Amino acid sequence: MSGEQPKVKYADPKRKLKAAEVDFMKLIEQQNLERVLKLKRTRKNNLITALTLGGTCLAIYGYSMLAVKQEKFLDDFEEPVKVLKEN
Repeated sequence: MSGEQPKVKYADPKRKLKAAEVDFMKLIEQQNLERVLKLKRTRKNNLITALTLGGTCLAIYGYSMLAVKQEKFLDDFEEPVKVLKEN
């Protein structure tokens, strides 16, 4: 490769656009707007889902910690008294 950049030929700014070109540009702009709105809607739905799942996980974790903290059945546990055999 010679390392030369290809030269870009820009359209003449003085040239009038044809009606077909303007219509095509409007169509592409409309499709792009629809795509952007769909992506925004998808991003919003993903955020709502993530917050719902995260909140549910934190609630389950918190409830589990609270339930284990309230259990006191092991606090009163005493070892059985060993009976010494006297021979």
